[in-house]
Amino acid sequence: VDTTRSSAYADAVVDMAKVERTGRTTDLDAGLRAVARLRRLVEQLEADRVAAARAAGWSWQDIAERLGVTRQTVHRKHHRRTGRAGDVRG
Repeated sequence: VDTTRSSAYADAVVDMAKVERTGRTTDLDAGLRAVARLRRLVEQLEADRVAAARAAGWSWQDIAERLGVTRQTVHRKHHRRTGRAGDVRG
């Protein structure tokens, strides 16, 4: 059992609740920090899902369509992390 991954997921869920509360505050510093935390969380979630999709045999085009970007964009952003660079056409 990979407890590290589940713990990271649980931490992210807790952080999301905190981010939502903080995002509604009038404290601009706290609000902007919440945006930065949310951005990091989204980037990590995207990287994890793209890597999983590539490992499952999805093409860059399939992934790009789901993310609403071009295949070149998703390939440029993620090809080093997936370990399956492949052809940008695929």
